[in-house]
Amino acid sequence: MSTIIARFAADHDGHRITVSADDGVPIAVRTFGADDAPLSVVFVHGHCLRTESWSFLRDQLSRQWGPGTRMVFYDHRGHGESGVADPSSYTIDQLAHDLDAVLRAVVPTGPVILVGHSMGAMVTLAYSRLFPAAIGTRVLGVGLIAGAANGLTEVGLGRFLHRRAVSSLQVAVLRAPRAMQASKRLTRLIFEPILREATFGTRKVNPRMVAVATAMLNETPLLTMSSFLASLITFDETATLHRLGTIPALVLAGSADIVVPFAHSVVLASQLAGSELVRLEGAGHSVILERAEEVALSIAGLVDRVFADLRGQGPEYAAVS
Repeated sequence: MSTIIARFAADHDGHRITVSADDGVPIAVRTFGADDAPLSVVFVHGHCLRTESWSFLRDQLSRQWGPGTRMVFYDHRGHGESGVADPSSYTIDQLAHDLDAVLRAVVPTGPVILVGHSMGAMVTLAYSRLFPAAIGTRVLGVGLIAGAANGLTEVGLGRFLHRRAVSSLQVAVLRAPRAMQASKRLTRLIFEPILREATFGTRKVNPRMVAVATAMLNETPLLTMSSFLASLITFDETATLHRLGTIPALVLAGSADIVVPFAHSVVLASQLAGSELVRLEGAGHSVILERAEEVALSIAGLVDRVFADLRGQGPEYAAVS
């Protein structure tokens, strides 16, 4: 009986693995599904979030797929259960290298689909630039959720970000971390209604989802939050998009996203030959929480497209389903 209970607990919480990044930073990973599944889907979370940001979506996909498709989730450096690092390494390019380390350690063989939300979508684009040989050979599909290729400071809340403000914040955090952390808690209390509006869309949202999102944001160290901003405001991977070629791509976002407005997704989809553009009316930036069922259906559709391509490659993939 204890063995059965232990197996159920492991399935519910995932199999935990610690991967060492190339510079030694420990990366916390959780996997769900069979290790010998014919396909692995790797999920890359957003800024100031963690593995738990995928929990509602993961539950939906687990019910659809069972163990037949392997799912891999991990926390970025400085986030969640992963280790902290020198702030100079808090860049999108470094996160792309960390993603490569996770793939090498946890998914060394077999086809992979990358699904990124917000900053995670940007990490996916950076990965395709830094590791172009993997695209179309190992990485056979991508999901870009609430993401952008560039121009984060041109529309939406990103307009309030600029180099001087980010530099001032980083200096303040380094000089007076305790005072800044206290200020962060007070700011969250005062601006929680604004946070809710920015994170979620126009529909009424389950209070549990709001609590999950707020907790993740509150638990993210200020040094992590501030250090990644410089990389975000200068982010530009428009010249990278052609590297994704014609592999199946899902570009999905909410119409009410004021953090990364839907216009960014329109631009992304227009430059990806194999893309499907999905607009969820009334959804905000936390679309993977508030509209998990609909996002899961779209990701399942992406996986089906990749499986169809695999079956067309030869008899060794004929039984893939």
